[in-house]
Amino acid sequence: MPDLPDPVINMPPHTKEWPSTLVAGGCFGIFAYCLSLLSPFVAFGSSVLFFFLYTWPFFLALLPVAIFLGMAVSVWQPQKLLVTFILTLVIVSGSFWVLFYMFVGW
Repeated sequence: MPDLPDPVINMPPHTKEWPSTLVAGGCFGIFAYCLSLLSPFVAFGSSVLFFFLYTWPFFLALLPVAIFLGMAVSVWQPQKLLVTFILTLVIVSGSFWVLFYMFVGW
Protein backbone atom coordinates (compact mmCIF):
# COMPACT_ATOMS: atom_id res chain seq x y z
CA MET A 1 0.00 0.00 0.00
CA PRO A 2 1.40 3.41 -0.87
CA ASP A 3 2.44 5.73 1.88
CA LEU A 4 -0.32 8.37 1.70
CA PRO A 5 -0.57 11.34 4.05
CA ASP A 6 -3.29 11.24 6.68
CA PRO A 7 -6.02 13.72 5.60
CA VAL A 8 -7.08 14.42 9.17
CA ILE A 9 -3.63 15.49 10.28
CA ASN A 10 -2.95 17.66 7.22
CA MET A 11 -6.23 19.59 7.26
CA PRO A 12 -5.91 23.34 7.80
CA PRO A 13 -7.35 24.66 11.06
CA HIS A 14 -10.98 25.66 11.00
CA THR A 15 -11.72 29.33 10.80
CA LYS A 16 -14.62 30.85 12.67
CA GLU A 17 -17.53 31.35 10.33
CA TRP A 18 -19.39 33.78 12.56
CA PRO A 19 -17.66 36.62 14.34
CA SER A 20 -18.25 36.63 18.06
CA THR A 21 -19.52 40.18 17.80
CA LEU A 22 -22.69 38.87 16.15
CA VAL A 23 -23.63 37.02 19.32
CA ALA A 24 -23.08 40.11 21.44
CA GLY A 25 -25.06 42.22 18.96
CA GLY A 26 -27.97 39.77 19.02
CA CYS A 27 -27.99 39.81 22.81
CA PHE A 28 -27.89 43.61 22.78
CA GLY A 29 -30.84 43.60 20.37
CA ILE A 30 -32.91 41.40 22.68
CA PHE A 31 -32.01 43.52 25.69
CA ALA A 32 -32.83 46.75 23.82
CA TYR A 33 -36.17 45.27 22.75
CA CYS A 34 -37.04 44.37 26.35
CA LEU A 35 -36.16 47.86 27.54
CA SER A 36 -38.20 49.39 24.72
CA LEU A 37 -41.15 47.18 25.58
CA LEU A 38 -41.05 48.34 29.19
CA SER A 39 -40.67 52.03 28.41
CA PRO A 40 -44.38 52.72 27.57
CA PHE A 41 -45.35 51.19 30.92
CA VAL A 42 -42.97 53.54 32.67
CA ALA A 43 -44.23 56.53 30.67
CA PHE A 44 -47.99 55.88 30.71
CA GLY A 45 -48.67 53.29 33.40
CA SER A 46 -50.56 50.04 33.33
CA SER A 47 -53.25 51.27 30.93
CA VAL A 48 -50.81 50.54 28.09
CA LEU A 49 -51.55 46.86 28.66
CA PHE A 50 -54.98 47.26 27.03
CA PHE A 51 -53.36 48.99 24.08
CA PHE A 52 -50.88 46.12 23.67
CA LEU A 53 -53.75 43.65 23.84
CA TYR A 54 -54.80 44.62 20.33
CA THR A 55 -51.46 45.59 18.79
CA TRP A 56 -49.11 42.91 20.18
CA PRO A 57 -48.38 41.23 16.79
CA PHE A 58 -46.89 44.43 15.42
CA PHE A 59 -44.67 44.92 18.43
CA LEU A 60 -43.70 41.25 18.44
CA ALA A 61 -42.60 41.66 14.82
CA LEU A 62 -40.02 44.16 16.04
CA LEU A 63 -38.16 41.44 17.99
CA PRO A 64 -36.34 39.86 15.01
CA VAL A 65 -35.77 43.34 13.62
CA ALA A 66 -34.14 44.35 16.90
CA ILE A 67 -31.92 41.28 16.89
CA PHE A 68 -30.89 41.90 13.30
CA LEU A 69 -30.20 45.58 14.03
CA GLY A 70 -28.02 44.62 16.98
CA MET A 71 -26.08 42.20 14.81
CA ALA A 72 -25.73 44.75 12.01
CA VAL A 73 -24.46 47.43 14.37
CA SER A 74 -22.00 44.98 15.91
CA VAL A 75 -20.59 44.20 12.46
CA TRP A 76 -20.48 47.91 11.64
CA GLN A 77 -18.68 48.75 14.91
CA PRO A 78 -16.46 45.73 15.67
CA GLN A 79 -14.61 45.60 18.98
CA LYS A 80 -16.64 48.53 20.38
CA LEU A 81 -19.20 46.95 22.67
CA LEU A 82 -20.31 50.12 24.45
CA VAL A 83 -20.88 51.97 21.18
CA THR A 84 -22.70 48.93 19.80
CA PHE A 85 -24.97 48.76 22.83
CA ILE A 86 -25.80 52.47 22.80
CA LEU A 87 -26.48 52.58 19.05
CA THR A 88 -28.60 49.44 19.22
CA LEU A 89 -30.58 50.84 22.13
CA VAL A 90 -31.19 54.15 20.34
CA ILE A 91 -32.20 52.56 17.02
CA VAL A 92 -34.46 49.89 18.54
CA SER A 93 -36.09 52.31 20.97
CA GLY A 94 -36.62 54.79 18.18
CA SER A 95 -38.28 52.22 15.92
CA PHE A 96 -40.42 50.99 18.83
CA TRP A 97 -41.62 54.49 19.70
CA VAL A 98 -42.29 55.36 16.06
CA LEU A 99 -44.56 52.32 15.80
CA PHE A 100 -46.16 53.12 19.14
CA TYR A 101 -46.97 56.71 18.16
CA MET A 102 -48.22 55.63 14.76
CA PHE A 103 -50.83 53.45 16.46
CA VAL A 104 -51.69 55.98 19.14
CA GLY A 105 -52.26 58.70 16.58
CA TRP A 106 -54.19 56.51 14.19
